[in-house]
Amino acid sequence: MSKVQIEPSWQAVLQEYFETTEFAALTDFVKAEYQTKTVYPAPNNIFRAFWLTPFDQVKVVILGQDPYHGPNQAHGLSFSVQNGVKIPPSLRNIYKEIETEFGIKKDFTNGNLEPWAGQGVFLLNCVLTVEGSKAASHQNKGWEKFTDHVISKLSADRENLVFMLWGNFAKSKKILINQEKHLVLEAAHPSPLSAYNGFFGCDHFRVCDEYLVGGGFEGVGW
Repeated sequence: MSKVQIEPSWQAVLQEYFETTEFAALTDFVKAEYQTKTVYPAPNNIFRAFWLTPFDQVKVVILGQDPYHGPNQAHGLSFSVQNGVKIPPSLRNIYKEIETEFGIKKDFTNGNLEPWAGQGVFLLNCVLTVEGSKAASHQNKGWEKFTDHVISKLSADRENLVFMLWGNFAKSKKILINQEKHLVLEAAHPSPLSAYNGFFGCDHFRVCDEYLVGGGFEGVGW
């Protein structure tokens, strides 16, 4: 199988998994989907979160489920959208929570979270591709096993990370994380369907920064 185009530090960490038959089957599936259907994000953005946040620079992990399935939205970062695209409801609620916690004004015309990624916020979707207009269409094809491995490696090989788990799907990944080494924050999903059930008022972003600063790291410019 051809070498995966991924950031070098992640390549070193994940190389053993890339050589498994499971990953080979996933690769065959994804290639066939791109050849025959409209799939998001663009192929060169599948691993964009990895490129923007190298393994040894990760400070915070925010888990999403799978990419946005509309045109021009997904670009490889959980909850983030490309420049010029209307902010989705979940991200709008994330911005509202940040405004409340820090007493600042967010730019609701810009949903591109690449500046977070550059500060060590690893924005990982547990499924990295999706067929256009078909939410969750690439679930249970092998991506979850890959991203479970990614989460497990972060837990095992790094220390003092902050994991933000929003909603039941993200919370189900808690078993992969060593809570003696890392801070795990759980809340309802920021979707309008659930944000008022515990996402609003969760204080995750402030608690995250306090934890980072307490460990000698810079907080995140949310």
